[in-house]
Amino acid sequence: MTNSAPANTPTITGEIVAQHGLSPEEYDRVLHALGREPNLLELGIFSVMWSEHCSYKSSRIHLKKLPTEAPWVICGPGENAGVIDIGAGPDGTKLAAIFKMESHNHPSYIEPYQGAATGVGGILRDVFTMGARPVANLNALRFGRPDHPKMKHLVQGVVAGIGGYGNCVGVPTVGGETNFDPAYDGNILVNAMTVGVADQTKIFYSAATGVGNPIVYVGSKTGRDGIHGATMASADFGDDIEEKRPTVQVGDPFVEKLLIEACLELMATDAIVAIQDMGAAGLTSSSVEMATNGKAGIVLDMDMVPCRESGMTPYEMMLSESQERMLMVLKPGKEAMAEAVFRKWELDFAIIGRVTDPGPDGGHMVLTFKGEVVCDIPLGPLAEDAPLYDRPGATREEYAAWAKVPPLGDAPECTDLAGDLTKLMASPALASRRWIWEQYDSQVGADTLQKSGGDAAVVRLHGTQKALAMTTDCTPRYCYADPYEGGKQAVAETYRNISAVGALPLAITNCLNFANPQRPEIMAQIVGCLEGMGDACRALDYPIVSGNVSLYNESKATGGGSAILPTPAIGGVGLMEDHTKMATIAFKAEGEMIVLLCHSQGHLGQSLYLRELHGRAEGAPPAVNLEMERKTGELVRGLIADGLVSAVHDCSDGGAAVAMAEMALAGNIGFTSVIAPNLPPLAGLYFGEDQGRYVVTASDMSEIAARAKAAGIAAVPIGQTGGEACVFRKQSDGSESRVTIAALREANEAFFRDWMEA
Repeated sequence: MTNSAPANTPTITGEIVAQHGLSPEEYDRVLHALGREPNLLELGIFSVMWSEHCSYKSSRIHLKKLPTEAPWVICGPGENAGVIDIGAGPDGTKLAAIFKMESHNHPSYIEPYQGAATGVGGILRDVFTMGARPVANLNALRFGRPDHPKMKHLVQGVVAGIGGYGNCVGVPTVGGETNFDPAYDGNILVNAMTVGVADQTKIFYSAATGVGNPIVYVGSKTGRDGIHGATMASADFGDDIEEKRPTVQVGDPFVEKLLIEACLELMATDAIVAIQDMGAAGLTSSSVEMATNGKAGIVLDMDMVPCRESGMTPYEMMLSESQERMLMVLKPGKEAMAEAVFRKWELDFAIIGRVTDPGPDGGHMVLTFKGEVVCDIPLGPLAEDAPLYDRPGATREEYAAWAKVPPLGDAPECTDLAGDLTKLMASPALASRRWIWEQYDSQVGADTLQKSGGDAAVVRLHGTQKALAMTTDCTPRYCYADPYEGGKQAVAETYRNISAVGALPLAITNCLNFANPQRPEIMAQIVGCLEGMGDACRALDYPIVSGNVSLYNESKATGGGSAILPTPAIGGVGLMEDHTKMATIAFKAEGEMIVLLCHSQGHLGQSLYLRELHGRAEGAPPAVNLEMERKTGELVRGLIADGLVSAVHDCSDGGAAVAMAEMALAGNIGFTSVIAPNLPPLAGLYFGEDQGRYVVTASDMSEIAARAKAAGIAAVPIGQTGGEACVFRKQSDGSESRVTIAALREANEAFFRDWMEA
């Protein structure tokens, strides 16, 4: 061990410190932590561990306020993924769902195929490193204007990357969302989510314990790809985007599949003490997190790290983000057995270090290379004592003045409901995403019961009547107009989608995408959205068990915009006890009543109707009444469980008219909605985006009406299924506005088809 920097290392200058993303104040903290000047390797380790991507230094203080506990939560935030109890499996085994969502935004803008592919690979490792077999992938994608010169290339690359990796690794991609807005012109968002299932007695954690226990490296060899990826992901884009291409990792899904099987095989034994995937910051973060979580020290021999390129330095080995790699602590004497497993699967296996006594100062990370100590850093400052900022944020009044959201003007007259509906369904905001999800294998594993196109994806728990429902959601335009209400709505929308298929919402993960937190107005977005999310989770008994924060999502690059819209993407997971009772959105038969379950109607602020048809981004977003949200969700789940409804769809973008249209397209059955005299403006009634609403169908409405009345919820008849068209008929004179199912389908399918074929 040494108490000074190794000889023959470059002098650390202010320029080198800045290149590593550290401020002068943070560098002073490094000097204080070490009691000396760092060498380049030590500086690199501090830089990635103190990056926003790894330390959450601008958000930790606010994340601590979120609700993370419930009787069914086995493990909340702090591990690789969240864990919830989902009851007994086919043989009585207690099962757990393990899931998380992560971002790969900056890499996907620089190199869309590999950026998206390695995003999928990384989130898969977060889940199977805890002992779960992955059963589903989802995603949440945000792109800029379709007519932006780079956007078609970005969309094609990202979708191909997600499909290319997920399809090859053998995990179905079952759901997601894709949105467009000019705010993402220079900084797209690619958020990936994985859900896995594990035996509760075989859940693995990352705490390295047992002084002297061997630390082993398994998986692929280390290369020079992805070096400083975490630092790159913690800064906004300038005009040097192309220079950052080497920071993007390169993935191999076939190796990932081998790694999944090898890890699960070893997990079936008693050999593993702790395990951690090498994600952001690679070997650095995995080793630091394992040692910190286990309150131990760690020593690594860099000569033993498997490398695929010659002459790699410890700096490159520690900061590389090469994919498909894991770090494990094994029980003594289990090394040969573990090596045999990984060699069988044709993967690298190397003992590269050992767990050391933490001593009175909490332990050190010590690295040796060619017989010399090249790094000696106390672990406390790297992780638990990393910088923590309470950055100043704008007040609500200051934010409103900055955001400049115009008040809601008079509602435009709606004289052709079918015509306006067709235009909305043809817009990029609502156009069919079939072109995207048909590139994903949604059926591998043979347990997918419902895939993209409905409210939530549903995947059967193999060999049981149970199923998991899952979804990703967020409405960034709401979050921009009112961060607090937008944060509430993002959570409530996932709750609604899971309820709409008949599952009980249990917990969420998140991916918090924001711009530069050093700007007070952006900090106001972060704090407001988190407060809204927290209140929604508490009211709905729907805790947050894992997540990710992605900041500095803005671009100064040529042709790019500036800050993205605040995008706290939410991934929800729920449990269905009997999948045979699952609801879907498709109309099932002609002559059924169409009923709107609601507690308010007519809100046009921030609606797609105003934005897409009239170019107006006005007014406050729709308020979320959390008490009524919960009551309506409970009502809907009860109606589904008792077989009283034949189709269910929640109302979201585009309001009730769009919900009915999507149900008609899914079932290839039309509808007629009769417009009574003396109604309020039709635009608000049919295209308003009030929250907490569902459209259901039934042959008999009496029991639905009775249950709704008892819950204090309106059950409003709004039409009847049947025919080959979507018809809006005025009761007063019998005049009609109509569009055939065929014409509506053509309008809905045309955008992606024409854009990609052009």
